[in-house]
Amino acid sequence: MKFRVERDALADAVAWTARSLPARPAVPVLGGVLMEVSDSTLTVSGFDYEVSTQVEVDVHAVTAGRALVSGRLLADITRALPPHPVDIEVDGPRVTIACGSTRFTLPTMPVEDYPTLPDMPTTAGVVDAEVFATAVGQVAVAAGRDDTLPMLTGIRLEIDGEQLRLAATDRYRLAVRELLWKPEQSSLSAALLVPARTLAESAKTLTTGSEIVLALASGGVGEGMIGFAGPGRRTTTRLLDADFPKYRSLFPSEWASTAEIAVPPFVEAVKRVALVADRGTPVRLDFSAGSLALTAGGDDEGRAEEQLEAEYSGEPLSIAFNPGFLLDGLGAVHAPIVRMAFTTPLKPSVLTGVDGDGAVDFRYLIMPVRLPG
Repeated sequence: MKFRVERDALADAVAWTARSLPARPAVPVLGGVLMEVSDSTLTVSGFDYEVSTQVEVDVHAVTAGRALVSGRLLADITRALPPHPVDIEVDGPRVTIACGSTRFTLPTMPVEDYPTLPDMPTTAGVVDAEVFATAVGQVAVAAGRDDTLPMLTGIRLEIDGEQLRLAATDRYRLAVRELLWKPEQSSLSAALLVPARTLAESAKTLTTGSEIVLALASGGVGEGMIGFAGPGRRTTTRLLDADFPKYRSLFPSEWASTAEIAVPPFVEAVKRVALVADRGTPVRLDFSAGSLALTAGGDDEGRAEEQLEAEYSGEPLSIAFNPGFLLDGLGAVHAPIVRMAFTTPLKPSVLTGVDGDGAVDFRYLIMPVRLPG
């Protein structure tokens, strides 16, 4: 195998593939990336039996062939190469990478031991790439990171005709986003649990085209595997075999009070008062007509206070939140004004964006922290 490729295209392809490789692969070959040249196309692939990635790059090929090398090392090397065309050649058990006056020689891994990548599932429909990336980013902040609770480490993807609904929770907050897409079959209905990290990476990096193809295994019912594809790139991942919490009933149907606050000053105020809050210490919000008072800390560690304008309706309310969870929600509403809806100081509050059109496609439910006394 021998070919020449543009440095930026190679570095981008290898980095995208290597991003999903396991840090500690059970078998050494699963930490490798497979480079395969056919005609004038280089295909860079990665697979660890859970997630597969594949990207195609145009090259000037001299001879075809395949080679398997350490993915993370190759990513580090290609990222550090000077801005010149890259010549890659396989000579026996070694790969030579030459770029300008720079030259690397790497050992290869046995290609015959590398697993066969899964086929792309059946296309179920397409979704706007930017809208999907935004939606996934909004809900991914609420996904759990404790692998001992796999049902909380995923994003639930619900398909109901032309509507997609994404939901994620770590028990302390819940994020739900709804959006439209174009299904192949208008009657398609499915509920899947996709690993949050994989879905977030896929959505964010498949935005080179205008649309993302969503593919489901087993004839469209989504059992076992899901796939995403953009121009020249595709990825598949196994679904989580766990039951997602029944989240719909968590959203209250009535509210005792609501507040509307401009997001940018609210975010800055929370960040400032949280400076004196120890890890796990909440930020207290005191709402009254026309104002919001934020406080954090105490006599021992220092105390911070700040006042903001707020449109508030209801009886005066004192409630407290984990500042990190609150900031995640404010960052995800993607609107200039946030509406906070309350029932009691001990029950969940819901954040939604206010952007003028009245539509509510994103909701962020957050559990309050009990105040002392």
